[in-house]
Amino acid sequence: MKQWHLYIIRCDDRYLYTGISTDVQRRVAEHISGNRKAAKYTKSFSSIALVYEVLVGDRSMAAKIEYRIKKLPRRDKELIVSDRFDRDELIRFIGLSTPCLLPPVFPP
Repeated sequence: MKQWHLYIIRCDDRYLYTGISTDVQRRVAEHISGNRKAAKYTKSFSSIALVYEVLVGDRSMAAKIEYRIKKLPRRDKELIVSDRFDRDELIRFIGLSTPCLLPPVFPP
């Protein structure tokens, strides 16, 4: 089973973009290059930097977490980035589920 990561990139030192991937370095490189695989949102920015990454588990869990984070106000996203939440802290912060009910995540 592939392990999915949630990542947040900062665009032009201001805007935050949240995504999920099994290969974050490749995905960020796609955003930076602005090629056809880059997200439409990130194509217009000249500066893109990875500011947060966390292993979250399977694709379903990654998508749920991504959805919740995209709905958060900027100040909450900045808190996630600055405090470097681990997976369980992140899940508690976004109110998704009780971490003890989630399967453990093991690094690849």
